[in-house]
Formats: sequence, C-alpha cells, structure tokens
Amino acid sequence: MPPQVSIIIPCYNEQGTIRNLLYALHNQTFPRTKMEVIISDGQSVDGTLEEIETFKKEHTDLAVRVIQNPARTIPAGVNAAIREARGETILRMDAHSCPYPDYVERCLSALESGLGDNVGGVWEIQPGKDTWVARSIALAAAHPLGVGDAGYRIGAKASEVDTVPYGAFRRSLIDKIGMLDESLLANEDYEFNARIRKAGGRIWLDPEIVTIYYARSTLRGLVKQYWRYGFWKWRMLQRYPRTLRWRQGVPPLFVLSLIGLGLFSWWRLATLLLAMELIVYFGILLLVSVYSTVKYKQLFLIPGMLLSIPAMHISWGGGFLWSMLNSMFGSIKKVWQN
Repeated sequence: MPPQVSIIIPCYNEQGTIRNLLYALHNQTFPRTKMEVIISDGQSVDGTLEEIETFKKEHTDLAVRVIQNPARTIPAGVNAAIREARGETILRMDAHSCPYPDYVERCLSALESGLGDNVGGVWEIQPGKDTWVARSIALAAAHPLGVGDAGYRIGAKASEVDTVPYGAFRRSLIDKIGMLDESLLANEDYEFNARIRKAGGRIWLDPEIVTIYYARSTLRGLVKQYWRYGFWKWRMLQRYPRTLRWRQGVPPLFVLSLIGLGLFSWWRLATLLLAMELIVYFGILLLVSVYSTVKYKQLFLIPGMLLSIPAMHISWGGGFLWSMLNSMFGSIKKVWQN
C-alpha cells in the first residue's frame, strides 16, 4: 500500500538537527505506516548521512529514503523529493525544525476540512545554540519589531494568510500550478503560495499546528540569511508585485534613507534628519530591549536585541536594494546590447 503522506525535507549539512527532526516524525500521532520521509540531500559532508542511516537502523517502522540533490538548492531539492513521493498528500519540513507530535495529524485534518489548499502553522522559535547571542537572535526573530506582522512567527489566530512556513498540500495541486520555481534560491515558498492564490486557492494558517524552529546562532549567520531573503524577495516581487506587504517594504526604505541622508550629510538639514532618524530608531530598540530584559529576566537581551534586530533590518533591506540595482543594470545592459 502506498503511503498517505509524503514528508519531504531538503537538507544540507544538518548533522546537528536531522536526528531530532526524524525522532519528532517518528513520534507523530499519525500512523507511521501511512507516512514516508524523503530527504533530499545536497551532498552533505558533515556526517548528516551517517546520522540518517543510524536512525533508519534503529527505527525500521518508519520509511525513510535519501535522494540526491546535485543542484544543492532548496527548491531543486523539494522538487526532486516531490517527484519521488508516493503519497497523495505532500508535507514539507525543514531540517532546522522539530514538529509537535500532532503536526501531521492537524495538517491533514485542516486539508480534509477544506480550510485551505496549502495549510501550515506557527513557529516556536528557539535558539540554535545555548549562547547569549543565539538566545537574543531567537527572541528577535519572533518579535514584531523584528519581523512585522508575519503571523507564523509572532502568533496569530486561525485565518487565511499570504504564506505559511513549509506547508501541506495535495499532490493534485502540483498538477494545477506546477512545482517550485528553481530560479529562486529563497522566497520560493512565498512564490509558490502566490501562485496558489492567483489560481483562486487559499493559504490557511492554524496556530494549533506548531513546529519548533531553530534560529541562526550567530550574527554572521543571521546577516547572511536575511541578506539572502531580501535579495530574492525583489526577484519574486518582479513577478508578483501585488504580493508586497508593508513589513517587506520598510527595511529597504530604512536602508535607503540611511544611505541617502548619509550621502547628503554635508547639508545641515540632512544631518539633522539622519540624527533624528537614528535617535528614534535606536530609542525604540532600547525600549523594546529593556522591556524584554525585564520580562525574561535576562540582562544580555539589551545588547543582544540592539544587535540582532538592526542586523535583520539592514541586511534584509540591503539585500533587497542590491538585487534591485542588479536587475536595473541588467535591464540597461540588455537594452544597450540590443
């Protein structure tokens, strides 16, 4: 009998988290005999494959397969796993995540109830390491000042939304709108959900569907992640400009204002405006940091939040603007060549 659910996981060098994810899938309330797990590996070199093989030997009652992803990108990995999947329902996971025991069961229940064509839940964001920087990053990644109104990060009531992390959908949806766009190396899930909505479908978020997500553990990793998010968001928006949300437009405008006012700092008014902007921005950050410190009784959150949230805003906005400039110069070059 073919499985009812195919859980697909793009993966690359996830030795530290892959076993936790597999244990969480093994402990699901949904019957193991009706699930299969397909890990699309991008040629890991850190012992990830050995961890998977050890798990498979210890837990033969859960079908786990590893396929190769030579392109080593997330959308290519997801698509390769979908092609190999045998289940009528596709449920995507991330190797950095750890779903609650009823995750699969709740996803299928929402689908069967007709609440959405792609359904998902919320992140319980936890630090990637037990350091003050990692713990600060995890809190910043779940704070409205850091991520705006992204419901799956800050918590939201059950409702129709623009996107959900990962997602569960019927295989027939792929026949209708196609697979993930492999030309997008980030924001591929948002673009996929945009196509669902454009085709008349619904994206449903249920806060009872919960997965633990391990945030980046260093500021360098956070900056690289958010630069990539911003860079590829512009590429996605070129195709679907109406999907732009205010939370996505504020960071590039903020970075642009810093650059613009900085360039004109010889003008007294520009210097004054730049100083006022920075005072207001870091004043709000300081208030949020102090409030978080009092709330969680962790003194390190003052410097931690003051570093993490600007890192997210500036790297996301900078990546967005850099992508925009690249696109503009690319268009000018094509016109010139023609």
